[in-house]
Amino acid sequence: MSSGGESSEEESPVQNKKGKSKTPRKPKTSVLKQKSPAEFFAENKNIAGFDNPGKSLYTTVRELVENALDSSESIAELPFVEVTIEEINKSKFNSMIGLIDRERIDEALYGDFETDKAREKRLAKEARFQETQAKNAALGKKVKEPTASKGAKGRGDASFYRVTCKDNGRGMPHDDIPNMFGRVLSGTKYGLKQTRGKFGLGAKMALIWSKMSTGLPIEISSSMKSQSYTTFCRLDIDIHRNIPHIHLHEKRDDKEQWHGAEIQVVIEGNWTTYRSKILHYMRQMAVITPYAQFMFRFVSETPDKNVSISFARRTDVMPAVPLETKHHPSAVDLLLIKRLIAETSKPHLLQFLQHEFVNIGKAHAERLIGEMGPDFTPKTAVKSLTSQQIVRMHQLFRQAKFDDPSGDCLSPAGEYNLRLGIIKELHPDMVATYTASAQVFEGHPFIVEAGVSLGGKDVKQGLNIFRFANRIPLLFEQGADVVTRTAMKRINWNSYKINQTQDKIGVFVSIVSTKIPFKGTGKEYIGDDISEIASAVKTCLRQCCSQLKTKIVKRIQAREQQERKRSLTKYLDDAAGGIYTILKEASDQQAKKKQRTEIKDEDVEFLEKVSDRLITKETLIEMLAQHVEQVDYEMAMEYATQSGVREEPREKIYLQALEPGTKFIEFCSPNFVFRLFQ
Repeated sequence: MSSGGESSEEESPVQNKKGKSKTPRKPKTSVLKQKSPAEFFAENKNIAGFDNPGKSLYTTVRELVENALDSSESIAELPFVEVTIEEINKSKFNSMIGLIDRERIDEALYGDFETDKAREKRLAKEARFQETQAKNAALGKKVKEPTASKGAKGRGDASFYRVTCKDNGRGMPHDDIPNMFGRVLSGTKYGLKQTRGKFGLGAKMALIWSKMSTGLPIEISSSMKSQSYTTFCRLDIDIHRNIPHIHLHEKRDDKEQWHGAEIQVVIEGNWTTYRSKILHYMRQMAVITPYAQFMFRFVSETPDKNVSISFARRTDVMPAVPLETKHHPSAVDLLLIKRLIAETSKPHLLQFLQHEFVNIGKAHAERLIGEMGPDFTPKTAVKSLTSQQIVRMHQLFRQAKFDDPSGDCLSPAGEYNLRLGIIKELHPDMVATYTASAQVFEGHPFIVEAGVSLGGKDVKQGLNIFRFANRIPLLFEQGADVVTRTAMKRINWNSYKINQTQDKIGVFVSIVSTKIPFKGTGKEYIGDDISEIASAVKTCLRQCCSQLKTKIVKRIQAREQQERKRSLTKYLDDAAGGIYTILKEASDQQAKKKQRTEIKDEDVEFLEKVSDRLITKETLIEMLAQHVEQVDYEMAMEYATQSGVREEPREKIYLQALEPGTKFIEFCSPNFVFRLFQ
């Protein structure tokens, strides 16, 4: 008994451990932690467009190309951008990082392992498929292509690519390169102006993705016009501290006298799934920037996969460089007002209002100060304003009336470049373009320009929509975009003689602004909830459609004219034969009666020519044909006079790039460029 009791006492603590504890566990003490900007974007890479390997490859190409264009345009240099994507197999990648390939020992450990039963099932399925194919071929039916077997693909089967982008732009200062690539949220594009970038990350996010997927550094070569050397820098980023980790940073001889930048990064990607997106992006970029020349290459060990495409330059007319502007009073918040006060060099309130904001003159500023209350005077020290006074200023800014900001700081592509880009890449049968005047939403100016084309090369039937924001293509989330919804739901294409489902319609809309109202975390589309932008897009597309309708009506009338001429010409022989028979009988009767008093002298002379066979049936056919031509010309002239159309046949003329050193005076308009050579 005692031994049993002792054993139960010994077992009871074990049971207590297995059961629920009566005493609650003490929670761990929470520790306050911080994340660097680089660490934040590394953990939320989908925000910057790095959702998966394929999207990451596309976004890397896009960021590098847009940086290259900005660099060239900043020094008024016609852009020449070379993009190369080189496929790297697993063996080559391992040798790059110093890893020795190993043969598999435990096959069942891998995701693509196939059991004997699964192999038998797959082979039986393939045999049945081949048997079905043979029967279909014997019956003359269409033979389906065999589909690739779906196998489990692990991360170890990832594909790697070396992406290289070279430009002829400004280049980068030697000492600034490490921070420009190795420190997130540092750059030269911050400020209130039209920019191509979405987050200001540029190649920094590509470097973060490279560090996450391959661990390899980025390589940068750069040279500026004023330098006699080329900077070479190899670096990666310390994600936790958001600082560059420099491997090599040196100056080299610039033997080629080259200026620009060449960036090379090795990343994980997926060319197969995003091939069409990358090529579509390059084509759309060639449309919106016809003054740039692009060379794109994809290099693989398999020659059949190689791609080489050149997008030629069509013009050397470049848009103006966007200008940085001041904030509009109606578009600022409390935090921005406090920052402007902290950074301003103006001591007094009157000078602060005039200098830091747009559309506030001296008289207007004095009225605003008077409205703020007795605590405010023009000589009030702006640095001494209290939080309550700043709130009062903000409230007045939201309630007061201000002139809209002008669009002088914006730089749209222009109708001339947009039209050339569409013609160059799509080769349409007809095209119309229109640029609206600058408008405003929430204190930010914006300009909408649009183009609509019919027909063309590699254009599908129906609506083909091309969207641009600050002169960069938008390829994702098209269905929710304001351009797509306007084109599909708010334009009555039939009223413009355009068949929405049968015709090949290209719709091009470019929006530029100091603040593009993107929606979603990826910033891939512009919402349909801003009435000012939706109205401007609709107006531009209608203007383009009206231009096309005029051309379509003229083409229809020309077709009807040809049909009318064809019908009249068809009966010329019969009509001339009948008329000649009547004239022949009249001339014979006139010769017998010899009475000329009843017939006019000119008619007698005409009948004599018929009698003498100076006028024959062939002569009448020729005279009637000339009459048809004359009547047709007079009808066309009458239509042109009534409709106000005074257009002669035109030829397409393109401006070719000039040799360096050519001097000329240039006059630009939205539709043409006139040059007077000296």
